Amino acid sequence: MAQQENQVTPIDDEGYVVDTADCEARELAYRERGTSRPITVVGNPVLHRECKDVTEFGDELAQLIDDMFASQKTAEGVGLAANQIGVDAKVFVYDCPDDDGVRHTGVVVNPKLVEQPAASRVLDDSNEGCLSVPTAYASLARPDYAEVTGQDAQGNPIKVRGTGYFARCLQHETDHLYGYLYIDRLSKRDRKDALRQMAENTPRYEVVPND
Repeated sequence: MAQQENQVTPIDDEGYVVDTADCEARELAYRERGTSRPITVVGNPVLHRECKDVTEFGDELAQLIDDMFASQKTAEGVGLAANQIGVDAKVFVYDCPDDDGVRHTGVVVNPKLVEQPAASRVLDDSNEGCLSVPTAYASLARPDYAEVTGQDAQGNPIKVRGTGYFARCLQHETDHLYGYLYIDRLSKRDRKDALRQMAENTPRYEVVPND
């Protein structure tokens, strides 16, 4: 079943998406309509190129979003980009807490990161992982605040902002849709170590093998 076409994404007084209300109910509704799909992993070509812009905002996109929430839940992730289930489209979903424990749940179509002034950036050097690099983790410095512009599932313009862990999620998922995995931002040594971790362990969810 598709989402209602006239559904409006709530916006706060500053123009940002309200993504902290009714998170449990909204996430459950998405994934109950969806079907979980296996996760593509590093080496799959769809992960290593920029995805296509979304231009059609109808039932097909709504079903993709439902499937993405179902897949994210199965894999126990906090964010998922469309190319992580093999779909060449600029869409990501998230169900992620920030550093204060506040839960954020939502969808961004055609996302773009808003460049923050260098003078105001504070880097957070924390461990990061990825469903497409299963069982591997590495320390990666990212700004502890992020803003993303894009569209909702109905094509309306939206802005999403986050701090701490949620800011990391917004940056990580946007990267995916432009062909970058977090390991591409690591040193050669750390990237090699992450791939070693992946090779030595077994993922807890179904993945698409690379031929």
